[in-house]
Amino acid sequence: MAGQEAAVGSVEAVFREEHGRLLASLVHRFGDLDLAEEVASEAIEAALLHWPTDGVPSRPGAWLLTTARRRAVDRLRRDRVLATRLAVLQAEAERADPAPPADADRDLPDDRLALFFTCAHPALAAQDRGALTLRFLAGLTTTEVARAFLVPPATMAQRLVRAKRKIRDARIPFRVPGGDELPDRLPTVLQAVYSVFTEGYAASSGPDLQRIDLAEEAIRLARILRRLLPAEREVAGLLGLLLLVHARRNARTGPDGAMVLLDDQDRGRWDHPMIDEGRALVVIALTGPRPGPYGVQAAIAALHDEAADVTSTDWPQVVALYDVLLGMVPSPVVALNRAAAVAMRDGPDAGLALLDELADDPRLRGYHLYPATRADLLRRLGRYDEAAAAYRSALALVGTEPERAHLLRRLASVTAD
Repeated sequence: MAGQEAAVGSVEAVFREEHGRLLASLVHRFGDLDLAEEVASEAIEAALLHWPTDGVPSRPGAWLLTTARRRAVDRLRRDRVLATRLAVLQAEAERADPAPPADADRDLPDDRLALFFTCAHPALAAQDRGALTLRFLAGLTTTEVARAFLVPPATMAQRLVRAKRKIRDARIPFRVPGGDELPDRLPTVLQAVYSVFTEGYAASSGPDLQRIDLAEEAIRLARILRRLLPAEREVAGLLGLLLLVHARRNARTGPDGAMVLLDDQDRGRWDHPMIDEGRALVVIALTGPRPGPYGVQAAIAALHDEAADVTSTDWPQVVALYDVLLGMVPSPVVALNRAAAVAMRDGPDAGLALLDELADDPRLRGYHLYPATRADLLRRLGRYDEAAAAYRSALALVGTEPERAHLLRRLASVTAD
């Protein structure tokens, strides 16, 4: 029984670690996500059957790939229509992007980079890119992906089916873009990973402020990208940003799950080795011409992490970096963050004036942090009635219970005053 449990644990560990590589290799070989998923699952079932008695093979990833390939060949022999269709697709793919010679020294080829670009293709809906990335590269189950996007498993299953059908019908290629395409295509891949992290760092709804497991899956994906694209400075910037932000995770909530603002966090609870790793990546991201937006955001995060407290933060430098970022990404959310930084540098009046300039932007109407930030500045100015109205506006939009509880406390404080 103990040996069987160990074998099952080995299968789960190997599958978690190698899932993306296994699936990418199968898609590269057969050109079909559905077929790749099915035979990968059959290979896992075979491992669960054989490993408890035969022992875990010395190269488990290669064992799974060989088994899955055999199952795929058997399937294609039985289904001639599918075999013909995939043969046509493979021929078209080979003409567009001839496959490099196989590397006999590698147990399990690493075709994950091509799968990243397939899952994050601009022809797919933005929410589908994140779902596909979690499902096929992070190895999450459909139920786990559904939980990540806060939808029922049946809804997510349908979404994944539609996305895979879109990949097939639109003949989205399974390949890494060429050098001339990469600058245009890489941002969608990075955005898909960043979106997953954002939901983990600041959940959109639910009882918890953070979803640590989701944030860590995004970091794992960013590390994979960093290994696959070591020369891309924006990949380093993205990974650096995620590490520098995630390093504060233990101090962002109290023992009861209550939200703790940056001003009040115990910085001794921050993950300082993670901060050091993130800072080193910032240097890489900013070294050279034209840094990208993730590198600039990582530099801002590094300034927060390096400061002993909020008041000693280099706010002039933070504002200067937001100026650079706003030139790259003219987003109202970036403008909101810049206004908050200006308020720390020049006082709440200056920040409030900038927020008032954003008041009519329709993109901020459903964003609870706009009225919440405005309320905090009004509170600091002693304009309590206006602050109370802004807190009530934020409460109508907020999603998580810890943030709601924080806003209610702030509302109670200005109402009492």
